[in-house]
Amino acid sequence: MKFLNTAKRFVAMCLVALACSQMSVAGVVVNDTLKSEILKSDVPLCIYLPDGFQRNPQQTYPVLYLLHGLTDNERAWVDKGQMNRVADELMASGEAKQMVIVMPCAGGADLRQVWNGYFNMEGWHYEDFFFKELLPAVEKEYRAGGSRDQRAVAGLSMGGGGSVNYALRYPDMFCACYAMSAWLGMNTQLNNPHLDPKSKFALLTKAVAELSAVKLLEAKDKEELKALHSVAWFIDCGDDDFLLEQSEELHMKMRHLRIPAQFRVRDGNHNWEYWHNALRLCLPFVSRQFK
Repeated sequence: MKFLNTAKRFVAMCLVALACSQMSVAGVVVNDTLKSEILKSDVPLCIYLPDGFQRNPQQTYPVLYLLHGLTDNERAWVDKGQMNRVADELMASGEAKQMVIVMPCAGGADLRQVWNGYFNMEGWHYEDFFFKELLPAVEKEYRAGGSRDQRAVAGLSMGGGGSVNYALRYPDMFCACYAMSAWLGMNTQLNNPHLDPKSKFALLTKAVAELSAVKLLEAKDKEELKALHSVAWFIDCGDDDFLLEQSEELHMKMRHLRIPAQFRVRDGNHNWEYWHNALRLCLPFVSRQFK
């Protein structure tokens, strides 16, 4: 397991840093690739490094794993969500702490030919890759994280469901979870009964149904539920989003089990306008949890 294109990556970082030194405070967006033995493939990553990262080689940073949605890839949060501009603005104003933001690829537009999803499935053990390869490699390479108090997870739609699922099952790994328009279980609009049950998308919908957030909560004992109190939860969904009921159901289940969680239903739909604005809540929220 290793990072690829290291020399090119750091040359690009230096050029961008030089340009930024003539401008206002700005972070650097790096495109990298991690060679995965588990997935038997090279996994692209997009990583935001805060202003000053290159100038302070001894400094360490908290880390946010920011997950994309179905049919998107590692560039979606930057190209469509303009997350680097939001991060620059919030960090410059002091509303958010300086942090490294990691956006790994877990999908693509062709649902038949490209794997999508953050879970372990037949032929696609992404969850193993995430925790056993991606997380330790990225945090070592980019001086980030290192403990749960310095690590958070967030995402939209498929990535929102992935972030909730990871935090529910690994509360010892994350201090905060921010879920946007989360795909949290079976949904008729995302399920096609005519799909080949062995197809990549059919396996994904099956995994999402089996790892339903509400089902996971219902299966936990008292000690496991108590552990979830150590995670700061934020559930965020638009009032016109087709997945709103799933967020509502998750919040009600958490209330019933006395798990503290913030829940916001704002004006909006399942689109990038909503998620771009959600970042302005997400980054300050996770910043407040970093110790």
